[in-house]
Amino acid sequence: MKVLLIKDVKSLGKKGEIKEVKDGYGQNFLIAKGMAKLATPDVVAKWKAEQEEKAKELADEVERFTKEKKILEENKIVITKKSAPVGIQGSVKKDDIAKAIEDRLNITVDKKHVELKKAIKTTGEFKIDVKFGHGIHAIVTVEVVGE
Repeated sequence: MKVLLIKDVKSLGKKGEIKEVKDGYGQNFLIAKGMAKLATPDVVAKWKAEQEEKAKELADEVERFTKEKKILEENKIVITKKSAPVGIQGSVKKDDIAKAIEDRLNITVDKKHVELKKAIKTTGEFKIDVKFGHGIHAIVTVEVVGE
């Protein structure tokens, strides 16, 4: 019996491989536990189409992240806070930076992807790392201005 592995199976193979197994092992264990499907031509064709679609979506996402990285690195984000005798009142945190990027450049960035070791408590320019995923990072210039 030929099966298409849906998950990695120890000592048999990796996800996406087609393997020849004994009928009982294939039917009673692999297929019953959801680790494999019977490798009919329809199942194999459908799986290949799904993999091509996932690859296309991944390529589109990487392209979008690359464009957003370029936009972020070309622009400066200015955040205005009330002045204090020393520095600013309060601080600039990850969510402030993410909100400022979305407001000014219409690029949605999750605050979890903003790499800020500690909150900014003074005015000036700061280089902040924004991680998009898939190994794509943007170095954003954030200027904190007191009013």
